[in-house]
Amino acid sequence: MRPQITSTISTVWNFTTKSEGIWFLWHGNVFRALQELRLVESDLESAVWESNAPTAQKLGKAVQEFSTYIERNGGFIPNYGERYRNGERVSTGFVESTVNYVVSKRMVKKQQMRWSQRGAHLLLQIRTRVLNGEWEATFRQWYPGFRTSTTPAVV
Repeated sequence: MRPQITSTISTVWNFTTKSEGIWFLWHGNVFRALQELRLVESDLESAVWESNAPTAQKLGKAVQEFSTYIERNGGFIPNYGERYRNGERVSTGFVESTVNYVVSKRMVKKQQMRWSQRGAHLLLQIRTRVLNGEWEATFRQWYPGFRTSTTPAVV
């Protein structure tokens, strides 16, 4: 491996394990995390330009995709440090695990009443609209005479 590539991989490794970049993300400071990521991207671009190594190209693409993800979803990245200090949950892994379990159990062929992929997709669309408070308006479009007064729905 060329020295430039080794140095660049080291830079990416530092960002993901030790650097302030991850600290900034953990604490909800998307702006500073993106600044750090842009430095990593810059190092990778010069490594690709100098060596044209496939490793640096793949790494560069991954870092660029990660950076784009952070840019697009920055408004939804919580301050995990603050949550942790307030005794709030910082992980949704337990919820995701439960959802995966329920969905996979319902989609197994041996199940008497199983979901099709289309049925599961449609169910999730409806559930999302319910949670976003959009379901009643959608239902009213389909059935204009449905409940004319707006009363809060119990979720």
